[in-house]
Amino acid sequence: MINSILKTGVRGYRYLVSPLMGPCCRFNPTCSHFALEALDRFPFWRAIPKIFLRISKCHPFHKGGYDPVN
Repeated sequence: MINSILKTGVRGYRYLVSPLMGPCCRFNPTCSHFALEALDRFPFWRAIPKIFLRISKCHPFHKGGYDPVN
């Protein structure tokens, strides 16, 4: 239940906010796709730290690249 609520928030970001910002994620898969996959694969208490760690690395000084959910 909590995972589906969080996934709705991520989807809202993807369709409402992300198009206004343009493609700026440094990672593959994108941070929003990473969040959805983490919420699919793990309970929310394990997915949330993974998502926050990923988002904290998404800045111009990080090299980015391939970073799968594990």
